[in-house]
Amino acid sequence: MTTHSFALHIPDAELEPDPLDPAQIVSGTPEVTGKVVWESADGKQLRGIWQITPGVVTDTEADELFVVVSGSATIEVEGGATFTVGPGDMAVLRAGDRTTWTVHETLRKAYAINL
Repeated sequence: MTTHSFALHIPDAELEPDPLDPAQIVSGTPEVTGKVVWESADGKQLRGIWQITPGVVTDTEADELFVVVSGSATIEVEGGATFTVGPGDMAVLRAGDRTTWTVHETLRKAYAINL
């Protein structure tokens, strides 16, 4: 993690295992990796990279903006929209959104989360 201004080539960034809670897995054997590249001093803002392999998982979201770098997924927001994202797409998820992610092709995203 860095404390100064920086640039990072997202497609080549090395990520670390970030195991899913087995209760989140609906189908398949999705694996998650990620890396926080910046965190605010109070720990309430995170910037990073996250990747998930194909499968279906559920999550309860934080306040997040992300941009997909590679791969694709359909995200269903309980009581809200369903959208498919792929390379170049930006999405915003609200804190507390309950989502189901159907990952079609290993998805890598860059994110900004506010806790």
